[in-house]
This record gives sequence, C-alpha cells and structure tokens, in this order.
Amino acid sequence: MGSHSLPTPATSEGKAGLDALLAAPGRAVVALDFDGTLAPIVDDPDKARAHPGAVPALSRLAPRIRSVAVITGRPAALAVRYGGFAGVPGLEHLVVLGHYGVERWDAATGELHAPEPDPGVAAVRAALPALLERLGVANAHIEEKGGRAVAVHTRRTEDPQGALEVLRGPLAELASRHGLIVEPGRMVLEVRPPGMDKGVALADYVRRTGAAAVLYAGDDLGDLAAFDAVDRLRAQGVPGVLVCSGSTEVTGLAARADLVVDGPAGVVELLDSLAEALSR
Repeated sequence: MGSHSLPTPATSEGKAGLDALLAAPGRAVVALDFDGTLAPIVDDPDKARAHPGAVPALSRLAPRIRSVAVITGRPAALAVRYGGFAGVPGLEHLVVLGHYGVERWDAATGELHAPEPDPGVAAVRAALPALLERLGVANAHIEEKGGRAVAVHTRRTEDPQGALEVLRGPLAELASRHGLIVEPGRMVLEVRPPGMDKGVALADYVRRTGAAAVLYAGDDLGDLAAFDAVDRLRAQGVPGVLVCSGSTEVTGLAARADLVVDGPAGVVELLDSLAEALSR
C-alpha cells in the first residue's frame, strides 16, 4: 500500500461529513455501490470483478469503522463472489445489501437472508427475447439477477444509446403489466419490483446501525437515490459525504457529489487514504 493524502471535499457539507467520520469512526458507515465503483464497468456484466485493490483497502478500513456496506442491484451472493469478499480477515464489519437491500449477506457469519423472488420478473424474462427481436435490437445482453430482477444491457449493440432509447418505452410497458418498474443505468435498463432503491436501503441501514456519519460512493443513475438519502440524513443531523466514482457517461452524479474520484481506482485510493488516516 502506498501513502495517499486524504482528499478534501469541495463542499462545506462534505467537509463536515468527513470531519465527523474521522472524529468518531466507530460510529461511521462507509457505503459503496459495486459496478462502476468497486468494480470497473465491462461489456459483459458476468465478467465484472472488484478492482484488485478493493478488498485489501476494505480489509484495512472496515475494522476501524462501524461498518462497510456494499449496496448493489446485483444478487448479494453474486456481488460477494465477484467482489471476493468471503472469508477475508478484516472484513467482519462488511455487509452486502443485494437487490437494493432486499437481500443481505453478512461477512461475519457468511449468512444470506433473502425473500422469495417476484413471479412478475420471471414473466418479463420469458417475454424479453421476443420483444428484442420485434424491436430489432440485436446483440443486447439479458442479465439474470437471481429471479428478483432482470436487466437488458445495450453496451454490445451497434448503437448502445440508440438501442436504449428504442427499448425504453416498450420495456416500461411490459414491466408495468407485471407490476414492476424500470431502472435506467449506464447502457442498461433493469426491471425489478417497486419499493426498494439504494436510498431506502442506505437510510434503513444507517438507522439500524445507529451511525452518526455516513460516506456513500456511487457512479450511476441508481445511486442518485442514495445521494438523496444522504441529503435527508444531513437534514436530520447525520453528517455525510457524497462521492462520485467519475465517469463521462453519468455527469449528473458528479454535479451532486462533494468529492469526485477517478473511477474504481480512485475509490480504492480514497478507501486506502481513509484507513491510513484512521490508523494514525
């Protein structure tokens, strides 16, 4: 591990959040998205893996704070596998909240808690191949998400943004017929049940842990809900830091962030610098 200086947030709210985290780390939660934040974005989502420095950085930071939470739209078990989080010394304070908090995996016990899948997701999944063929969207990738969500990625199509726009309306109509919603992201549309998002998951976890400070890092449109949750927590007296894992594909997140870092490598550097600051 090299020596990293702790970056300074660009806003007064972000500075207050970082100061609170450093002053009382035992009452702080660091929450992170997975894809695009801990793991680089790749054309095939099944090949996504955590940045090589992510687990070492987390294992140094986690013992020094209340908890680390990975909040992802992926199934929790898949994020654990792709992240390499299981059985790592130092990660006993880590949890993975999968499917936007519907599932929970605890590193301390290795236990996974998950409800039954929504039958509407299976119905949408069955209808997707015919829908893609009817719309003329070739080479789109359908990602299974453990029966609780299904995503259509357009990154491998000839015109990813154009394919996304062609799909948006018909997919929303199909989802609505089965009581589901569509969550847009970086060249992806995800169909899932309503009622849970990263903001709900984050706010609930902060309440359950009794955290007095929170840092959240994300990279995509789905992370805006978590940013909103941090804003609400700030209004309730819980200081927070908003971190954007920088990308040219999602500029709205960077505009909201207190701190912008250079993708997953920048997130790892931030985690390392926090662990270093808290070890002094």
